Amino acid sequence: MTIKTRKVAFTGLATAGVIALLAGCGQAPAENGNGAEEEALDFTPCMVSDAGGFDDKSFNQLGYEGLTEAAEELGVEPITVESAAETDYSANMTNLVDQGCNLIVSAGFLLEAATAEAAEANPDVDFTIIDSFIDLDDDGVQDEGFDNVKPILYDTVQAAFMAGYAAASYTKTGVVGTYGGIPIPSVTIFMDGFVEGVNYHNEQKGTDVKALGWDVDAQNGSFTGGFAAGTESLNLAKGLIDQNADVLLPVGGPIFQSAVEAINDSGKEIAMIGVDADLAANPDIAGNELFLTSILKDIKVGIGDVVRESAEDEFDATPFVGTLENDGVGLAPFAAFEDKVNPDLQAELDEIRAGIVDGSIEVSSPSSP
Repeated sequence: MTIKTRKVAFTGLATAGVIALLAGCGQAPAENGNGAEEEALDFTPCMVSDAGGFDDKSFNQLGYEGLTEAAEELGVEPITVESAAETDYSANMTNLVDQGCNLIVSAGFLLEAATAEAAEANPDVDFTIIDSFIDLDDDGVQDEGFDNVKPILYDTVQAAFMAGYAAASYTKTGVVGTYGGIPIPSVTIFMDGFVEGVNYHNEQKGTDVKALGWDVDAQNGSFTGGFAAGTESLNLAKGLIDQNADVLLPVGGPIFQSAVEAINDSGKEIAMIGVDADLAANPDIAGNELFLTSILKDIKVGIGDVVRESAEDEFDATPFVGTLENDGVGLAPFAAFEDKVNPDLQAELDEIRAGIVDGSIEVSSPSSP
């Protein structure tokens, strides 16, 4: 296995709207078994967040943790740049290239154009993008010539289907709801699976649970217009609660924080479903006890693997696709709701999972990778 030796350059950031977070600390050269010092690895892994920021308790944070943990393991210093707005993406990407980054991670679909521009101009730099690939022609496949960009994708519809089934099983009012940040594939794929899972429960159990906020056939529904918590998210959550929904699925990083606020304001017993990370297991999240479950994407491990591959000259552009079968997606435990759900629910979900994996239960989305 050959290790790349690359020169690392660190410079200050002066671009307006750009916040650079330097993670890790310098390490002295390690000693080998003969007491001689080994040369430190000259490799700089880097990451650009989307406008949700690295503290979104979601995919930006998971990617950041995967990057920094892999960097610590390798004994190198990562550079991470947080985007305050979509207009920062291109400048942030250029900034990292100028600092000599060897691998640049793009956090999400919205960085597709900036990633394509940087990757085309810098063929010797490795890039990886979460929840997207370089498809400037919108033909559903990565454009030719981007063999230095590895897509990290997740067929989230599979796990979201299970979450929708769980929501339909749990609801007391017979109404559940969802809304998203921006209508992009990495968001709507959750909403497709959620509604389809509710419909499957209705078919199997003879129930009539209504799923509000998303029309699978028309591919349209309720969106805040961004990924920040705020008035738009609060109003959408309140609207669903006013329509008697007692399970909410907000899809889009921090927007769930406004749903927690809406639930607390309502005084009603309402459960939530998280996305990307197990939000019930995070003690830093206010309202983590409200989460029935979360729809998981193994972003942290995926990014860590790409960092190591790039450092070891094993990088390739073959897409990684997370599924139920390879544990790239999944459903979090019921945590505080374990004693509140139907005692047969977990066994039913295990059967559904097996059916999705073996193909006997067909689950799909127009946004599936």
